Amino acid sequence: MSITIVYTIATLSVIGTSAAVILFFVAQKFKVFEDPRIDEVEEALPSANCGGCGYAGCRAFAEACVKADSLSDLNCPVGGNETMGSVASILGLEAVKKDPRVAYIRCNGTCDHRPKTSSFDGATTCAISSSVYSGESNCEYGCLGHGDCYDACDFDAIDLRAGMGVPLILDDKCVACGACVDACPKSLIELRKKFPKNRKIVVSCMNEAKGGVARKACKVACIGCSKCEKECKFDAITIVNNLAFIDSDKCKLCRKCVSVCPTSAITELNFPPRKIKVEDKQECSTAK
Repeated sequence: MSITIVYTIATLSVIGTSAAVILFFVAQKFKVFEDPRIDEVEEALPSANCGGCGYAGCRAFAEACVKADSLSDLNCPVGGNETMGSVASILGLEAVKKDPRVAYIRCNGTCDHRPKTSSFDGATTCAISSSVYSGESNCEYGCLGHGDCYDACDFDAIDLRAGMGVPLILDDKCVACGACVDACPKSLIELRKKFPKNRKIVVSCMNEAKGGVARKACKVACIGCSKCEKECKFDAITIVNNLAFIDSDKCKLCRKCVSVCPTSAITELNFPPRKIKVEDKQECSTAK
């Protein structure tokens, strides 16, 4: 009996040793080398894991940075130029400075401007309601106001503004991750160049209907009259499908387009009050 036990132990020992040796060589052959710089780059990132960079989290973005020969096509919107500078320093590459972006909802169809003509009793999400009806007003292009963008934002950068019908994006909190852009089923939200003091000039309308129809649905709808396009000296405005669009990368914030818009569809934000011309003051005095 004792000899049998010895043979059994010896056999199991040989099998175990053989298996260990085989596993060692297999592990060596198929082991995956991970560049230690990936950890360094990931540590330099803000750990938001928002996906705004186009990758599935900061780890995946760090791996992409390490593998890249250039950082020109890579950007962390949350960390901005400072973070990308740190990443470039770690990798021995050159950081490409990019203009910061901020999200904006291209709809000014609040309850005052866009009368409610119907009510929806279904699920209060933009994704569901947009698939079954055009909205509670006559503008089928406008914001539904249910807050899918609010739910998608992880940075508390969106205010639903009760009773307004259109959410508001808080520029100081927005990191341009793009989550709200993806969440809007009507494609009303875009990432625009962020100017100093959060100033912006935007056509706050996405209505592609012809002028009369658009204006009837919303008081501040764009009617595609082209006056703003003709006024702009920087080729920053284009008219497509009865709708004006201002390219924030070309816009110089001169505000001339705002003055010629007959429907106030162009929104100017965070600018100082316009100065009253001398002749306007005289006319006011005469009127008194």
